[in-house]
Amino acid sequence: MGSGYSSSSFSQSSSTLAQCCATVPLQLQESHSNSLNFCSATRFLEPHLIKSSKILIPKSPFSAILPLKCAKKMQTQVEDSVKPIVDPHDIDPKLLQKLSYDALVFCSLRGLVVGDRNSERSGTVPGVGMVHAPVALLPMSFPESQWNQACEVAPIFNELVDRVSQDGEFLQQSLSRTKKVDPFTSRLLEIHSKMLQINKKEEIRLGLHRSDYMLDEQTKLLLQIELNTISSSFSGLSCLVSELHRSLLHQYSECIALDPNKIPTNNSVNQFTDALAKAWNEYGDPRAVVMFVILAEERNMYDQHWLSASLGEKHQVTTIRKTLAEIDAQGELLEDGTLIVDGEAVAVIYFRAGYAPSDYHSESAWKARLLMEQSRAVKCPSISYHLAGTKKIQQELAKPNVLERFLENKDDIAKLRKCFAGLWSLDESDTVKDAIERPGLYVMKPQREGGGNNIYGEDVKEALLKLQKEGTGSDAFILMQRIFPTVSHSILMREGIPHKEQTISELGIYGTYLR
Repeated sequence: MGSGYSSSSFSQSSSTLAQCCATVPLQLQESHSNSLNFCSATRFLEPHLIKSSKILIPKSPFSAILPLKCAKKMQTQVEDSVKPIVDPHDIDPKLLQKLSYDALVFCSLRGLVVGDRNSERSGTVPGVGMVHAPVALLPMSFPESQWNQACEVAPIFNELVDRVSQDGEFLQQSLSRTKKVDPFTSRLLEIHSKMLQINKKEEIRLGLHRSDYMLDEQTKLLLQIELNTISSSFSGLSCLVSELHRSLLHQYSECIALDPNKIPTNNSVNQFTDALAKAWNEYGDPRAVVMFVILAEERNMYDQHWLSASLGEKHQVTTIRKTLAEIDAQGELLEDGTLIVDGEAVAVIYFRAGYAPSDYHSESAWKARLLMEQSRAVKCPSISYHLAGTKKIQQELAKPNVLERFLENKDDIAKLRKCFAGLWSLDESDTVKDAIERPGLYVMKPQREGGGNNIYGEDVKEALLKLQKEGTGSDAFILMQRIFPTVSHSILMREGIPHKEQTISELGIYGTYLR
């Protein structure tokens, strides 16, 4: 769940770690059923690097803690009108040094951390080999009207996912051709088909979603990149980045011309926790646990542990962490549908793994997924919610008259359509021809989570020509309109070093849904 980075200084194979760099809150610019459905006040901007330049700052620990001389206090008789900076790239080196130092202290004390890739045990043993999460040192600006628009449509998207998930025929038909060329989607559909055959009903349905957008610079339209229905990460760490930015702006108000009060309140970790706890309560067994499905090595475990800690402290709910292999080895299904794992009855299954083919190392993992789906535990997400978030379904929903199949309110439908970017299947020959001629205007997306799997630029042309030559595989991809957001000046922190960057950003909106 993340994105690819073009800058060599931030290049990395782990999309999970990459999106830690995505936990960048925004600063707003002024402009003006029996279900629980919320849109979180937590938002974050994900920077995609365009151009990188490392900033060298003094490494002396003593100079780092000297009292800072801010702009107004540095005034001399010759120059007495120094103004606080607005552009992060104009920041004074000494001020940058102090800001970076205080940001690193904040990250260390508050748990804004990830596992260190250079430490062998950092992904398995908590507290070993921790480093600060890659973050932007200062918030990025975003228009308030489009921010409000994204908040407004979040509950509608939540409802749409639930409606789509209940239409098994639509899911099977829409993905029928994709499964022929994508083994991973095929296996998911196989499990889904088995649930349809036994008429498996999900009495309690829980969604923890994140909808990602970009703001097109030319049209000023807020366009959806994707809707994540499984393992919507960084609800924990992004809250801390909001606090970090607010703290720095308060502390250095005389030096930086950004208003800390314009940073929206970030409450996603509590909202996700409350939704998990409500689902646990609806399950009705106070002895049952919430089970996190995780990877064997997870350097982003601290984002997950924020939810676990909050469930325990705020709701007195016990959590356990199990890999797919452990669930297969330790799990059993009782006659009444109760799932037992390692002797514990499981009320809620929360997937933080299982969204990528690489998570299924053997048949054991697929057996575990089927076992969980057959149980009466609340699944976040269920197999149908998982499929509803695939790229192909996103493309199908953008077709004329398809939203009307699931939603009745015309105003709601219009609001969703306003957010849809251009989406096409590779059956549409005119669009494919145009993409070959003008590949820079399109993105090719496979049925994989994470922007790092997308195809851009001249690679789009080469990929399309290759598919045409081979005559197979086109159903594994969709074409999407390429969005061109505003390029921003940013300072991104990684491994304790600030980097001046030219970045574009995604806005992520968290939403929770419980029926």
